[in-house]
Amino acid sequence: MFANNSKKFRLALAFVFVVFSLTLGQCQAQPSGESAASGKITVAEEPTAGTQTAVDLSTAIARVAKETIPAVVHIEVTQRQEVANPFLPFENDPFFHYFFDVPQMPHKFKRELKGLGTGMIIDKQGHILTNYHVVGGADKIEVLLTDGRQYPAKVVGTDPKTDLAVIQISADEALPYVTFGDSDKLEVGDWVVAIGHPRGLDQTVTQGIISAKHRQGIMDPSSYQDYLQTDAAINPGNSGGPLLNLQGQVVGVNAAIASESGGFEGIGFAIPSNMAVHIVDTLIAHGKVERGWLGVSIQDLTPELAKSFDLDSTKGTLIAQVMKGGPAEKAGLKRGDVVISYDGKDIPDTGTLRNEVADSPMGKEVKMTVVRKGEKMDFTVKIGSQQEAIKLLSASVKDRLGVVIRPVTDKETQEYGLDEGEGVAIESLEKGGLLAEAGFEVGDVILQINGQPVEGVDGFVAIVNQLRHNQKIVLFALDQRTGQTGYVQVKIH
Repeated sequence: MFANNSKKFRLALAFVFVVFSLTLGQCQAQPSGESAASGKITVAEEPTAGTQTAVDLSTAIARVAKETIPAVVHIEVTQRQEVANPFLPFENDPFFHYFFDVPQMPHKFKRELKGLGTGMIIDKQGHILTNYHVVGGADKIEVLLTDGRQYPAKVVGTDPKTDLAVIQISADEALPYVTFGDSDKLEVGDWVVAIGHPRGLDQTVTQGIISAKHRQGIMDPSSYQDYLQTDAAINPGNSGGPLLNLQGQVVGVNAAIASESGGFEGIGFAIPSNMAVHIVDTLIAHGKVERGWLGVSIQDLTPELAKSFDLDSTKGTLIAQVMKGGPAEKAGLKRGDVVISYDGKDIPDTGTLRNEVADSPMGKEVKMTVVRKGEKMDFTVKIGSQQEAIKLLSASVKDRLGVVIRPVTDKETQEYGLDEGEGVAIESLEKGGLLAEAGFEVGDVILQINGQPVEGVDGFVAIVNQLRHNQKIVLFALDQRTGQTGYVQVKIH
């Protein structure tokens, strides 16, 4: 039996050898019409469609990187901060002075912080687009080009609400610069390339696809966000770098990541190029962004709300409040109206309307379509300015709290370590007014009312307008003299 098995084994082995020899001979065969004895080098067959696509993609990414890298810059920032003395509460403690002989303690200390980021040169004049969080509050900005040239930069303008900023360098030689594409034409699944300086590693190129569009409320729900989502690797230091299509056009500005580790986890966000171009043009022309104002509070439609308003879908945005004296009230809009179209564009949700209004020039007359009690109605609204809004909002607060408020400045945000858009600052106090009697001073920052975070002037007013007469409230505020926070209880008028 063993002998028979051995014979079968030898036959099987011989069969394998023959098959292997035939396969090897096929691999060494020349293209049709040429003999093995011709001595010519073997020419590979044309790649299959799938292989050709991979080659084309690889070539495209390499070309985009080669053409764009010279226009992507490394940004180094230095920021000097004043911070509250942590030992200040012990200033009058004799036990503390027994161990620490400090005759007079300083109320604040100065410290210097360093930061890194990315930017892209956008024109021959040396304007550079980057993120606000890269250069906001910086005392010194240095820009390093890929060819080794280094220049100091000045801030042209910043816009915290979109996290964009424009800085500028003066170069004695020609500068390379990027071109922009139309981000509205992007489709989910399109290939994109990210270039930047993650963790200080210069000229890093990564690739991926557009994972999703119109991501809102990622970082700050009150800001004007409409992110592109990508799985191209983005890490700390990539901020301000370009996201490019395979034609080498900038379609986004890399801005944020969703990560529990602090590093790349496949979820990155970029500001669409169409939004960035609009902000850049405004910053270069005026140094700041003036946004349109409608004078309404809005909210998304839930299925339950849509049903209660006799709507077939949740598309649109519900007007929850109309400000007295604002553009919307003057045009005839009312609480309960559902906005479905603005200036000829469909409005699917709250974020879209907010961004469209913000981009509208002050004084522009815009046609709006709303659904009111089941009927479509058209209105023409003359867009107001944020300054008008602050004036009206401040007037309503002054009557109840005896105070005029203003937005917190960029410098104050950096100095006190606040988030963008957090809180409101006191601009003036009425003598004998509610907050003056409670001990508040000009420059103090109100951060919360009854535990509700205050998000800018409009957010502050919205909370105040909901308070009842003679209601006791608790304000959480920051003392601008010491930099410390605390709670104060007052009884509202």
